[in-house]
Amino acid sequence: MIQVCLNGRRGADASTAVPLSPEAPARSAAEAVAAGATDVHVHPRTPCGQDTLSPRALAATLTAIRAAVRVPVGVTTGAWAEPDPRRRVERVREWTVLPDHASVNWHEPGAEELAAALLERGVGVEAGLWSGTEGHRLFRRSPLAPRVLRVLAEVTDSDPATATGSARLLLAEVGSAHGRPVLLHGEDGGAWPVAALAFRLGLAARIGAEDVTVLPDGRPAASNAELVAAAVRLRRASGSVRSPAGQQHS
Repeated sequence: MIQVCLNGRRGADASTAVPLSPEAPARSAAEAVAAGATDVHVHPRTPCGQDTLSPRALAATLTAIRAAVRVPVGVTTGAWAEPDPRRRVERVREWTVLPDHASVNWHEPGAEELAAALLERGVGVEAGLWSGTEGHRLFRRSPLAPRVLRVLAEVTDSDPATATGSARLLLAEVGSAHGRPVLLHGEDGGAWPVAALAFRLGLAARIGAEDVTVLPDGRPAASNAELVAAAVRLRRASGSVRSPAGQQHS
């Protein structure tokens, strides 16, 4: 699986690949899916461009993207979009249009309650386990862990020289992930090395303007579709290493 992360918190100054206008995420998603993405992750925005969990903004974003693609669409629930943990849960319960899945950063305050609220509403949970945080320890002892859709192993090390080592360490910390699928991804300078590692290990990967705005050769990407197309080529060039039971080796 290649998940495309359309925008993240990046603004107009970051890259022309970042979809900013109200209709742009849907168009960008359609182009990325045509290029090979099989799942979409998006940050709904307010009219002034801020990440939000607002039911109105979320409904408009999801409705537009779903009119353009026929793949699962997920959203963020990051603390930056709503700093108050209780309010984040309230927002989820106010949603009138539901995403297929939502990422929950397990190291953030209120993650368990937020994940429970999403599961109660039938929304798949992507457990965001960031390198350099306590997320993996908290997740391993969570009673909700076996119920999540997948683990997002997020490598925050952006140094291309060390990101793959950090990724292998994170995968070791995540362990069996309670038997849930693992999506491995990096960011900025570490995004492409970590994506290559994910493909070699037979793991799902993520790419898009939220994570990186340049192609593997360092050229600026013009669109999310261009980033996804590069990931597809990288996947084809990578071998997959699996045990007979289908478990990935690091």
